[in-house]
Amino acid sequence: MSAATLPAAARPPGGSRPFAGTGALYRLALRRDRVLIPLWVLGIGGLLAAGPPGLGALYSTAAERAQAAASMSGNSSLRALYGPVLDDSLGALVVWRYGVVAAVLTAVMSLLLVVRHTRDEEESGRQEMLSSAMVGRRAPLTAALLTAVTANLAVALAATAALGGEGLRGALAHGLALGATGLLFAAVAATTAQLTESARLARGLGAALLGAAFVLRAAGDAARDDGSSPLTWLSPLGWAQNTRPFAGERWWVLALFAAATLALAALAHTLAARRDLGASFLAARPGAPEGRLGTAGALAWRLQRGTLLGWTLAFAPAAVLFGSLADGAAALLEDDDSTREILLRLGGEQAVTDAFLAAMTGVLGLLAALYAVAAVLRLHTEESAHRAEPLLAHPVGRLRWAAGHLLVAFAGPAVLLTTAALGLALGHGRDLPALLLACLAQLPAVWTLAAAAFLLYAFLPRAAPAGWAIVTLCLLIGWVGPVLDLPAVLMDLSPFTHVPKLPGADPEWAPVAVLVAVAAGVLALGLWRLRRRDLLT
Repeated sequence: MSAATLPAAARPPGGSRPFAGTGALYRLALRRDRVLIPLWVLGIGGLLAAGPPGLGALYSTAAERAQAAASMSGNSSLRALYGPVLDDSLGALVVWRYGVVAAVLTAVMSLLLVVRHTRDEEESGRQEMLSSAMVGRRAPLTAALLTAVTANLAVALAATAALGGEGLRGALAHGLALGATGLLFAAVAATTAQLTESARLARGLGAALLGAAFVLRAAGDAARDDGSSPLTWLSPLGWAQNTRPFAGERWWVLALFAAATLALAALAHTLAARRDLGASFLAARPGAPEGRLGTAGALAWRLQRGTLLGWTLAFAPAAVLFGSLADGAAALLEDDDSTREILLRLGGEQAVTDAFLAAMTGVLGLLAALYAVAAVLRLHTEESAHRAEPLLAHPVGRLRWAAGHLLVAFAGPAVLLTTAALGLALGHGRDLPALLLACLAQLPAVWTLAAAAFLLYAFLPRAAPAGWAIVTLCLLIGWVGPVLDLPAVLMDLSPFTHVPKLPGADPEWAPVAVLVAVAAGVLALGLWRLRRRDLLT
C-alpha cells in the first residue's frame, strides 16, 4: 500500500507532499544565516564599490583609460589573471579588475550556503529530527536553494548599486551575471551534496569544479583578447564576463545560466528523491585499520588530510600561473605609471618584477589564511555535531584533542606556501630559495589569523563562523587598500601589512617576530579558555 492510499493518521510525515515544510525550513535557514549572508553581500558589494573611485583616480581622462585598456588587453598574462578589457569606460575597467574576483566570491558563498543547509544538516543529525515532522523529502534541498536565491539576489542588487553611477544598464548586467554565477554554483553544490557522503567532500568537489572553471577561463582568455575562445565559453566564469557589462551587453548569455542551473537543480532533486537520508551515491571507502587512529592527532589528520591535499593541488597550478605572468606584467607596467604605483604599494618599492612576485606571494598568503581558518573551524564543526563529546569521554583531554587540529591548521599553510614557492619558481624560472623565503615569510600573518579564529571559537563557540569575517576583512584590505591608498591606520589592521615584501626588498624581521609572539599568545589564551568552558549542547 502506498503512502497516498494510507489513512491520513497513518501516512508518513510529508510522504505524499514532497515539498511540505519548505517555507518553514527556508525561514529557519535565513534566521541561521542572518549574519553570514549580509557579511558576504557587504564584502562583495564593497569590493565593487571601491573600484570606481580607485580606478577613476588612476585613469582620470578618457585618453588615459583608452591607453590603459589597449595595453592591458594586449597582454596575455593579465588577460589570464583578470580577463579581457572589453571597453575603455570606467565601468568596464572596474568589471575587468574586480569582476572575476567578485564572481568567484559569489560562487564560494553559494557553495557554502547550500552544503551547510543540506549535507551538513544530515551529518549533524538535525535533518533526521526535522524529517520526523511534516517535512517532505525534497523540502530541505528546496529550502537551501531558496536561501541561495535570496543571497544571490542580494549580491546582484548590491553590485548594481555599487556600479550604478557608471551606467544603470551595465551595472544591472554585471549584477545579474554575478547572481546567475552564484545560482549556478548553488545548483552544483546541491548536486555534489547528493553524490557525496560528507559535507567536506561535497564542498571539496564543488570547489574543484570552481577551480576548473577558473582554469578554463584563464586559458581561453590568454589565447584570445575578446573572450571568444571556446575554452572561455566552457566556463561559467567566462559566461559572466561575456555578458559584457558596459561593453554592449549580451542579455542572452543569462539564458545559458538559467538552463544550466535548472538542469542541475532538477538533477539534484531527482537524486535527493532516490536516496535514503544520510546515504550517498558515491561509495565511501573503508575506514582505517585498527590501531591507526589511536591518538587524537591521528584522527585530526585523517579528517583533514583530504582538504589539505585538495588545497595543495589547487595552489600548484595557481603559483605556476602567477610565476609565468611576472615578466609579461612587468613589461606592460613599465609604461603605466599609475598601475605600477599600485603594484609597488602591493609588493614593495623594488624592481617591478620583484614587486609583482611579492604581490603574488601576498595573494597566496591570504589564500593560505583561508585554509588555516577553515582547519581551525573544524573544531567547531566536530563540537557542534556532538562528535567531540564521545571522544572526550575517553582518556583524551581537550588540549590533546584541540592540538591535533591546530597542528594541521598551523602546519598546513607551510605545506601550501612551500608548494606555492615551487610553482612560482617553475613558472618564472627564478631561484627557488628567494621565492621560498618570500612565501614562508607570509606564515606569521597566516598564523595570527588562525589564532584569532581559534580564540573566537574558544570564547564564543556559537559565533565561531564569524572567524571568516576576520579573514575576509584582511582580504579586502589586501586587495582594495592599495588601489584606494587607504590610510596606514586601516592597512595596519591586517597582519599581512607587517610581513616583509619579498623577493627583492631588504627584510625587517622585527615585525615578523612580533606577529609570531602575538599568534602564540592568542593561541595560549584560547587553549586556556577551551579547557574551562562547557561544550556546546
